[in-house]
Amino acid sequence: MTAMTQTEKTGARTDEAATLIGDARERIDALDDRIIGLIQERMAVSAVIQEARISSGGRRVNLAREMEVLAHYRDALGKPGTSLAMTLLELCRGRV
Repeated sequence: MTAMTQTEKTGARTDEAATLIGDARERIDALDDRIIGLIQERMAVSAVIQEARISSGGRRVNLAREMEVLAHYRDALGKPGTSLAMTLLELCRGRV
């Protein structure tokens, strides 16, 4: 089995485009790693908030706050931002 060329890996038609795409994909991979790290950090902070809320007699989830988060993402990213925020909130809620 032969290794794929950079052009084959990227779907580009020229070596120049393949190099540009390969470099951009490396940057995207690095950004994704940072985003994942930030999400994990957000999950940890959310757990602290939930624990404080529950130990003080409150509920795990604050729906008014979640609506603020949804609006923030929607305003910044449009309709797909709402879906992204819903996924993020689901990750950060933990077991409900």
